[in-house]
Amino acid sequence: MTARMGTARLGPAERTAALARMEAQELDVVVIGGGVVGAGVALDAATRGLSVGLVEARDFASGTSSRSSKLIHGGLRYLEQLNFDLVREALRERALLLKRIAPHLVRPVPFLYPLTHTGWERPYIGAGLVLYDTLGLSFGLTRGVPGHRHLTRRQALRVVPSLRRSAFTGAVQYWDAQVDDARYVMTTLRTAATYGAHVASRVQAIGFLREGERVTGVRVCDLETGAELDVRARQVVNATGVWTDDIQQLVGGRGQIHVRASKGIHLVVPRDRIHSRSGLIMRTEKSVLFVIPWGRHWIIGTTDTRWNLDKAHPAASRADIDYLLDRVNSVLSVPLTRDDVEGVYAGLRPLLAGESEETSKLSREHVVAHPVPGLVMVAGGKFTTYRVMAADAVDAVALGLDQRVPPSCTDQVPLAGAEGYQALWNSRHRMARASGLHVARIEHLLERYGSLIDEVLAIIERDPSLGRPLDGADDYLRAEIVYAATHEGARHLNDALTRRTRISIETFHRGTAVAREAAELMAGPLGWDGEQVKREVEYYTKRVEAERASQEQDTDQEADAIRLGAPEIVPVAPPRDLAKARGEAG
Repeated sequence: MTARMGTARLGPAERTAALARMEAQELDVVVIGGGVVGAGVALDAATRGLSVGLVEARDFASGTSSRSSKLIHGGLRYLEQLNFDLVREALRERALLLKRIAPHLVRPVPFLYPLTHTGWERPYIGAGLVLYDTLGLSFGLTRGVPGHRHLTRRQALRVVPSLRRSAFTGAVQYWDAQVDDARYVMTTLRTAATYGAHVASRVQAIGFLREGERVTGVRVCDLETGAELDVRARQVVNATGVWTDDIQQLVGGRGQIHVRASKGIHLVVPRDRIHSRSGLIMRTEKSVLFVIPWGRHWIIGTTDTRWNLDKAHPAASRADIDYLLDRVNSVLSVPLTRDDVEGVYAGLRPLLAGESEETSKLSREHVVAHPVPGLVMVAGGKFTTYRVMAADAVDAVALGLDQRVPPSCTDQVPLAGAEGYQALWNSRHRMARASGLHVARIEHLLERYGSLIDEVLAIIERDPSLGRPLDGADDYLRAEIVYAATHEGARHLNDALTRRTRISIETFHRGTAVAREAAELMAGPLGWDGEQVKREVEYYTKRVEAERASQEQDTDQEADAIRLGAPEIVPVAPPRDLAKARGEAG
């Protein structure tokens, strides 16, 4: 699917049309939740010929799906738990994403594992990686990444000169893959819309429609206008991640799936602070620590702590940041300081609750349940296996429909921008000459949009001033902000600076220096007047200030209280408050 074949837009007019269509007809399925699983369900259902609607209370991927480690991986640590099926499944998905579904968005990334013990550690880690590589070859697909290799200490230092010589005895290098998680979700949603799904953000599910015990749809509120409407559907899918239990309360009781939130934080530092040609992976006493190459930056993460506070805006505390710095500095010759940190982000993993109190021991496998007629719930899992989760959820939907539903085909469906990507990459020098942009800029655009680059270049052709970089975030062109609003469903400034681009974590000013320019670029497509532009900048600035202040606090409770001091530009009512209100109304 290329731009020339008419990939669906998610602009303002398309959002309005999607809501009108959802209200006007009974759908086969409506999905609650615009993260990677919800997006995957919408695409899976649409490509099986079902009529589909999807609503998301905030921005697409605004929760867990934009705050991950941005890795597509099999989960090496699951081998130690002897969970071979989960690793095999994830490695199959990794190969599919790399080779067929999203080669423009998912790419190989190397990791070096420093060895700290003599004797037993090298054969132990080596045996695990032999199994990891072997499992990755067991589906009739190529792995899509090179196999592992053993390195002496001297060889490892040539790959990662920043390692402290005395901190390790040797190393093993292996490969996995990485992705811009929020961009992947948005692209999946555009693909779903191209196949007929009706998609809208800033639309909150506020209750379920019922006929007796059966769920027959969702009552939703358009948070941009305050209008309420009924979306009737033969099946409803709850794909809300860490909000799964909360949404279940709207239909009565917690149901069959119980989800616990685990907080993981990440730091972003400039690339020149760590001299390395490879990422790093290390064990910690609680989890694993990654140092992940990310353009002109490194992402360092993650933590794994239980979280019972605000789910929409999990806060990183000073203790979280210091923990990561301490762990990574244990192997670096030149330690990092807090002054090196450009960005910080915190996300919540939706873990299936078990008997253990340690979040690192809870299950990452997914569960699909049918708690009441007409309602399917899917939870757990990990980003890498979203497509399998989605297929399982739509299989459950199919059981509730009185018609034959074809099997899932999303393993054969490339995402928007994938088809033609390699040919365009091979032609990038010609494209640079034709567009007047530097070839490095064309490469950057191809790795973000794939063959949809034509749509971005067309915006620049109509207005050459949009071919300039943003003043203060020169990795991104002004046209990309316009494109975020016209094609990618960005409704507010925060959407564009935090998820359509990564300016909020890739600059020391965290986006405040470009907020005015970006808001003015969005104003035309979204119909903002001067007052709305001012309001968008103020809200964004307050959010950044609150996040910075929260990251100076010692405890989660203190950090959470300060982060919540910044108001949302479009407030969302907590699901438990809605459930209580509806209960009182009833």
